[in-house]
Amino acid sequence: MESVGDRPVMTVLPTEPADKPEEKPKKSWNTPGLRKNALIATVLVWAVAITALVVLRGFGNDTKTAAALPRPSASASDAPLTVTEVYQTVLPSLVSIRSTGKAGPAASAAKSMTESSTGTGVIANADGTILTANHVIAGAVAIQVTYTDGTTAAAEVKTADPAHDIATLTPAKGPETLVPATLGGGLNVGDPVVAMGNPLGLTASTSSGVVSGLDRTLSREEGGDISGLIQFDAAVNPGSSGGPLVNDRGQVAGIVVALANPTDAGTFIGIGFAVPIGSALGGGPGDGRNPPL
Repeated sequence: MESVGDRPVMTVLPTEPADKPEEKPKKSWNTPGLRKNALIATVLVWAVAITALVVLRGFGNDTKTAAALPRPSASASDAPLTVTEVYQTVLPSLVSIRSTGKAGPAASAAKSMTESSTGTGVIANADGTILTANHVIAGAVAIQVTYTDGTTAAAEVKTADPAHDIATLTPAKGPETLVPATLGGGLNVGDPVVAMGNPLGLTASTSSGVVSGLDRTLSREEGGDISGLIQFDAAVNPGSSGGPLVNDRGQVAGIVVALANPTDAGTFIGIGFAVPIGSALGGGPGDGRNPPL
């Protein structure tokens, strides 16, 4: 096939001549019918080519998209958590404690049973043992614990260490799903901490702050001083006692036992105290009286 200008022209090959070949008229594309057919054919060819290109690009995009999708990977165990993540990690281990009968030995039985106080605890062991502040349950006739899933149970004092204001409880039953908190983790001044508890009866509350000081000593009217305490500025109030002080790895680094307030209001003004978890776990029998929280 040859072309003349921009118009293709078909060349008909001659047959073997006998004597003198007759010249046959050349066919031309330059007729309305042929031009129409050529245009239709060209359009069809372009349509097929464009369709193939779109399909090939589609397959290419799918491959790139699949390669770009994020894949799950384990987070580093020492990566710091946000306050929200700390809260969600420790919440299943949080316990609300109500103790009844703390009016004192001189009160009548009827009156003592109407006296109650609330505090906080944290599930500290796979057997369901609850760690709390001793003054939350000291002198109680009955103790009831409520887990964050709504399950309630009676509890008994397992160990008490008034000298460090630490106690452990054995509940009659645990929550539907038992999740012990992770204990441990040293703290330095300036480290972020999260305090969790039930301040003023507001269950499962959380606040955040930093470690303000270490090795603080809390003076008490009776029972001697408590030394080696963690000072922090995350907000705590009555009802927070016994709650966990958590580091940014989700580890319980201390047990909240007191706040400092020079007035008689008994509310938080920026200074809270916690027993380091090492001291809390190593306590034994002793004497002492409740700190102010």
